[in-house]
Amino acid sequence: MHVPDGFIDAPTSAVAGVVAAGAVAVSLRGARRELDERTAPLAGLVAAFIFAVQMLNFPVAAGTSGHLLGGALAAILVGPYTGVLCVSVVLLMQGILFADGGLTALGVNITDMAIVTTVVAYALFRGLVKVLPRTRRSVTVASFVAALVSVPAAALAFTFLYWIGGTTDVAIGKVATAMIGVHVLIGIGEAAITALTVGAVIAVRPDLVHGARGLRQRLKLRVDGELVDAPDTSDSEPAVPAAAARSRRGLWITGLVTSLVLAGFGSFYASADPDGLEKVAADQGIDRKTEEHASADSPLADYGVEDITDARLSGGLAGVIGVGVTVVAGSAVFWAVRRRRTDDTSPADTDVSV
Repeated sequence: MHVPDGFIDAPTSAVAGVVAAGAVAVSLRGARRELDERTAPLAGLVAAFIFAVQMLNFPVAAGTSGHLLGGALAAILVGPYTGVLCVSVVLLMQGILFADGGLTALGVNITDMAIVTTVVAYALFRGLVKVLPRTRRSVTVASFVAALVSVPAAALAFTFLYWIGGTTDVAIGKVATAMIGVHVLIGIGEAAITALTVGAVIAVRPDLVHGARGLRQRLKLRVDGELVDAPDTSDSEPAVPAAAARSRRGLWITGLVTSLVLAGFGSFYASADPDGLEKVAADQGIDRKTEEHASADSPLADYGVEDITDARLSGGLAGVIGVGVTVVAGSAVFWAVRRRRTDDTSPADTDVSV
């Protein structure tokens, strides 16, 4: 659902850019409450994982593919504010380095893929968790449903933006029907990936899953093959046992290696069919005024490395570079936010007069 330059007119793109900038500013502030010494490293990893999995287009219908959007996954793992930032970092890296998603349309893409998916998914997720039995299985089920709904919600948001500022004269009813129809199917893949990932993390480090906080049942943590009580997940920052810290590092390394393998090797086997938006745009004539990407001459454009003729090597190397750049950029952002939280909560003067 990466919108290229030329689909949406300049005034609408500008307004979407203002909305996106405001949402990112609010998220930077809100993320201070979500990020602590345990979750800050995970947030950078979540951004890199989303980047990697977005390279794995899966077939959903004849001649159409889909890929993860990631808003639901990020919100459930690290919180809604941090989730918006995770997806925004991914979109920024994709637009600048890989010519994926227009630069003038960056505000549209952040609004659609980062804000709408995260807000819709997390609101639905929290509602489901409140009515379902408060267990880890319920968290996984709620994540599946939330992710499923978030994708057609994003498709509906794009349709609304196109209705306001589309650059071609196309019947909006046909656009809405086509977009929502294909993205319901894509949403099933999104839901499966999200539920599997959340389930995998909650099985080994439930204390790191933002959406699992506040469960009545005390969560267990597997450390060196044994189940122990997970650290308290209150907003205060408890001292983390050394074994738990090692487990956290192990999860981070496993997640990074998985992301590198998916982007570096798995992406070669991804579907080559156009994704949902590309297919609808071609069928409905939305793409008649598509503009050349400002980063079309990037050495990593179209997820390949310039001057490397072997497609497998070129695409795999581009994926590895993308994961590396995204985890570094994302970690830098989240550690800066984390440091700001520490600065805000530290007393300005510890001298006490007696």
